[in-house]
Amino acid sequence: MNRFRNALLTTLAAALLTGCASTSELQRDDPDPLEGYNRAMFAVNDAVDKALFKPVAQVYQKVLPDPVIASVGNFFSNLNDVVVLVNNVLQFKFHLAAQDSSRIVFNTTFGLLGLFDVASHMGLPKNREDFGQTLGFWGVGEGYYIVLPFLGPSTVRDTFGLVGDFTINPIDWATDSSTVEWSLWGLNLINRRAGVLQIERAFADAQIDPYAFQRSAYLQQRRNLVHDGRPPQPDFDFENPDNPLE
Repeated sequence: MNRFRNALLTTLAAALLTGCASTSELQRDDPDPLEGYNRAMFAVNDAVDKALFKPVAQVYQKVLPDPVIASVGNFFSNLNDVVVLVNNVLQFKFHLAAQDSSRIVFNTTFGLLGLFDVASHMGLPKNREDFGQTLGFWGVGEGYYIVLPFLGPSTVRDTFGLVGDFTINPIDWATDSSTVEWSLWGLNLINRRAGVLQIERAFADAQIDPYAFQRSAYLQQRRNLVHDGRPPQPDFDFENPDNPLE
C-alpha cells in the first residue's frame, strides 16, 4: 500500500525535483528497458484508481472533517515509525533511531495511540526510512524501474524492500484477525489517497507525459532518500552533449 501512495505523490515530488523539465528531458534521464510493460501497467493502475480508489477517497474526504482525517493519518504514521526505527538501526543511524523510539513512545501515550502527533511539537521530527533505502545504504543497486500492479512505481530493489516493510509494519503482526488487518490497510490507502486530491488537481492541466513525469520524479525522490539528500551527480559526456548517457 505504501508504494501506491508513492504513485500518487510523485506529481508533487516531480515539481520539486525537476521543475519545468520537458517530457523529452524526463525520458532521457534514465534507461527504461521495461517501458512497454510499465506503460501498460501504468494505464491499468490509472483506470482502477479512477474507477475505484479516487471516488472512494473523494467521498471519504467529503464525509469526514479534516481533524478526523488528520488523526487517521497520524495513527498510521505512528505505526510506520516502527518501520523507520528498524531501518535506522539497520543503517547504524542510532541517533535517528533514538528519535524514532521517542516518537513512538510519546505519540502512543500522550498522543492517544498516535491519533495526535505530539512528538513533532516536542522537536522530534518524522524520519523517512524503509527497507528499500536500507538495501541502497548497503550498496544494493536499484535495478530496473518497474510499475507494480496497484502499488505503482518501484524498482527491483524497492520491490524486494516491500517484503521487509510489510513484515515490520505492526499492521501485519499486531492482530490475529485478517479482517482487521486488511481493513487497516484499506483505511490507510484511502486516507493517503484523499490526501493527494488537491495536489492532483493542481497538476491536472499540465502538458506532460504522466508516465515519464512520474517515473523521473520517483527515481529522483528515491535516490535523494537513499543518499540522505545528497545523491551522486550524474557523469555528463561533454563530448556528446546530445546523449549524456553514452
